[in-house]
Amino acid sequence: MILETNWFERRFAFPIPVELLPNVLARLRGTPARLEETLRGCPRELLIRKAADKWSAQEHAGHLLDLESLWLARVDDYVTANDQLTAADLINRKTHEANHNGRPVEQILTEFRTARQKLLNRVDESDMSLPSQALSHPRLETPMRLVDHLYFVAEHDDHHLAAMWALFEVSGQVTLGRYTTR
Repeated sequence: MILETNWFERRFAFPIPVELLPNVLARLRGTPARLEETLRGCPRELLIRKAADKWSAQEHAGHLLDLESLWLARVDDYVTANDQLTAADLINRKTHEANHNGRPVEQILTEFRTARQKLLNRVDESDMSLPSQALSHPRLETPMRLVDHLYFVAEHDDHHLAAMWALFEVSGQVTLGRYTTR
């Protein structure tokens, strides 16, 4: 098993070529389906199981939902030509306080799909000159264009999807993408 990299230790090589914007958007459009494929049909006890005081798979999914408002705010930062991107809550208070394990997973999945579509609609409605405007990312302290930001979001999605699969593999309940009941 490959060890998970801490998100806050990740480094990114910006700028991302603007020509990759359609590819990045395709990844973002696909995240709801990949998240649903990962979690649907999974036994509840596996969805809410925590390992080493870390988030459960369902909490990771809830975290993705929780951050959609930040991603949307950052797209709006480009639209309104702010000096800097909206700062994230680096302690993830919203996720820690949300009790995602107490909610039906279908509710999280539906809300995530709706929120992601809202984000994509906002990007689609935006001025196409936005990809060339750069705003400073508050934590990374680097300029990011819209395509860089969207790439960052796609990488964040994949980071949490990979963390979910790692939880399932550690529990010994995933074989070739199928859940077993051990």
